[in-house]
Amino acid sequence: MNFNTSWSSRLLLFITLHVTKCELRMWIVATSEQYEPACVSVVINSTFVNRPALGILPPENFPDKISESLLSVAPSGMSRVQTMACGSCSNENAFKSMFIWYRNKERGQTAPSDQDLSTCMVNQAPGCPDLSILSFMGSFHGRTMGCLATTHSKVIHKLDIPSFDWPIAPFPRLQYPLEEFTRENAQEESRCLEEVEDLIVKWRQKGKPVAGIVVEPIQAEGGDNHASPDFFRSLRNIARKHGSAFHVDEVQTGGGTTGKFWAHEHWGMDDPADIVSFSKKLLTGGYFQRDELQPDKPYRIFNTWMGDPSKNLFLAEVLNVIHRENLLEEVTRSGKALLKGLYELQGQYPNILSRARGQGTFCAVDICDDETRNSIMLKARDKGVILGGCGDRSIRFRPALVFKEYHVHIFLNIFSDVLAQLK
Repeated sequence: MNFNTSWSSRLLLFITLHVTKCELRMWIVATSEQYEPACVSVVINSTFVNRPALGILPPENFPDKISESLLSVAPSGMSRVQTMACGSCSNENAFKSMFIWYRNKERGQTAPSDQDLSTCMVNQAPGCPDLSILSFMGSFHGRTMGCLATTHSKVIHKLDIPSFDWPIAPFPRLQYPLEEFTRENAQEESRCLEEVEDLIVKWRQKGKPVAGIVVEPIQAEGGDNHASPDFFRSLRNIARKHGSAFHVDEVQTGGGTTGKFWAHEHWGMDDPADIVSFSKKLLTGGYFQRDELQPDKPYRIFNTWMGDPSKNLFLAEVLNVIHRENLLEEVTRSGKALLKGLYELQGQYPNILSRARGQGTFCAVDICDDETRNSIMLKARDKGVILGGCGDRSIRFRPALVFKEYHVHIFLNIFSDVLAQLK
């Protein structure tokens, strides 16, 4: 199928099939003719000229701007947000908040002892307690030291970097189509949940209590690995049972691409988490938290910038357009069409494609081997479509929120042509 330059550029823009921080910014540019006045008024704002050190001298109107942007989409049960600059620093500081909360809970009303104060300066217990965070095989939470200890998706991320002795649980490996493997998938999830509990007990016995559990609603970098709402609800209950904080990492899944603004909303819970971290499509980084995880003293969670208030201004405008244009409903419709098309192509090319899966437009499909996957991505790129790999042999699809059903059909035609070349 031939496209003129305009269509090719639109495909490169709309079918942004990898997660980037630029996704919604690109979307603003793509729709600038329609929404240019709002964008221009934001750019003129003095916030873009004078970037404040938010931890020390936040602008007077900063609380109001946070309320208009981030707090307007706060997850259920949360009314506090801590801004940061990126996904890694969001998760790293969320981990610190969980550790601080856990130790304060252990102390009760008692202040830190002199021994706590002296030993922390030489990296020794009890001031630097031997606590841990449980994560899952296949996860990706960032590249800073704490985050890297909970990242288990690619060797290149971790090689030669010292790490912590923290527990790593198996993440369910579901079989598809889901309706044909209900019993097997339920057994797989039960196995993983049992292992989570066993690890929490084991690490407590080792003297390294699990202060928190961190999990992605969909393991994106690790291969677009899904689990059922029941799995996550059970995991939340396990965390509560053992006195551990429950941290949902929505850095890649947040922002609407699953058909809901937060992927964890699909679990149907009023109390889904203690901490929810975000970045990428939210244009700024940070994490929401329950009141009890608010640090007890200033400067315990701190860096120079603590995020960028200019991104909150952009986000407020983006959220207005999402609501005004009903883009989450659009994502749901487009996602159904995309997944239906992937199922059909999977039926046509069973030797190449398998395990098509997704939620909203947050979709993926497995390829028979890594070499074929790379060939598909290169051929698609030559036709104006950028595809992203994840896991051992998956291709992930990450369209922008304005990706409509007719864009789905344009993409599926191109993808079908690429697959036909390999048959």
